[in-house]
Parts: sequence; C-alpha cells; structure tokens
Amino acid sequence: MKILIINGPNLNMLGVREPEIYGRRTYAELCAFIQDYCKDNGIEAKIFQSNHEGAIVDEIQAAYRVFDGLVINPAAYTHTSIAIPDAIKAVGIPAVEVHLSDISKREEYRHRSYTAEACIATIAGRGFEGYAEAIALLKEKLCRE
Repeated sequence: MKILIINGPNLNMLGVREPEIYGRRTYAELCAFIQDYCKDNGIEAKIFQSNHEGAIVDEIQAAYRVFDGLVINPAAYTHTSIAIPDAIKAVGIPAVEVHLSDISKREEYRHRSYTAEACIATIAGRGFEGYAEAIALLKEKLCRE
C-alpha cells in the first residue's frame, strides 16, 4: 500500500510559526512521526510539502495510478483553493484531509473547507496524531476494497 502525504504552505515552519497554536515540534519531527507510523504499519509513504498551490496540484496529478491513498493538509489553501479539490476529484484517489489545529474553533474564515468536499473524512485538532488517524482510516478503507 502506497500513500502520499501532502502538506501545504507554512507547514515547513512548524516549531517556529505560532507555537501556541501548532506547538513546538518541527516539520522534520512531523515527517519522522509519519514515516515511523507508516513503517510500523507496512505502508510505503511519500511526504511532499510546498508553499505553492500549483506544485500541490501537480503532485496530486502525478499520484494518479501511483498511490493508493492521499493524506492532505492543504493549510491555508483549505479555505481558498478550488484547484486542489478539483485535482483530488480528477485522480479519484481516496483522500483524507488533516489539520493540526481545530479549524472549526479558529477564525471564521477558516471554518469553510473546499478540500473537505473531495475527501472521505476530515481530521482536525489532533496534532501529529491526526496524520496517524488519517493513514489508519485510509488503510482500513483500502483493505475493505
């Protein structure tokens, strides 16, 4: 089983950016957490991060017929991008949206997720553990098919 994990803008700044919201753990620690979880569960994972919407769309499109599932934290693009959910729909790969913070308890403009419409689930406010939950959910779905 192969899963692609995509992280959007500013996630590379974890540990520095608003630690009161996102914590002090770094992006490298997040990547290690994800890789360890996947290794322990027999899943091959690729992690990709970009601050650019087009690069994220390109990565989703490149996943077609290569990956079985997608975990995506589109970050700020959650609330602004139509291109990202369109790309997810186009490739037809089951996807789970993840957010480190609980976007429903933040600023009003963060409550709307365009990406959620293209995903089978959204996990928010669980920190790093949310990625593990998303991967487990995808694994369960893919093993049932």
